[in-house]
Amino acid sequence: MEAVARVRNLRGSARKARLILDLIRGKSVPEAQEILIFSKKRVATYVVKLLNSAIANATVKEGKADIDNMFVSKVYADDGPIMKRHRPRAHGRATIIRRRTCHITLEIMDKT
Repeated sequence: MEAVARVRNLRGSARKARLILDLIRGKSVPEAQEILIFSKKRVATYVVKLLNSAIANATVKEGKADIDNMFVSKVYADDGPIMKRHRPRAHGRATIIRRRTCHITLEIMDKT
């Protein structure tokens, strides 16, 4: 049995999110929760919510899901839309500031 959860247009770059996602890929769900809770990265709080959402999706789908028997099978971050802002610079010029967003997809699956 598998369950999927997605978050879209999350503020933060996909490159920084992948640093956290690489830590939990292939881990059991309780171990992934523990890694994310003790991580100091800002995106880890959003990934914890996403993992909890995937667990909730699994319980709705199956009834009573055994969380200890599940693991993170797929997790990846894609680039989202980029918000472009301008900042004044010297001699009347302007520089573009790119505020990046990302889409994160997380899938959990039974070990059997």
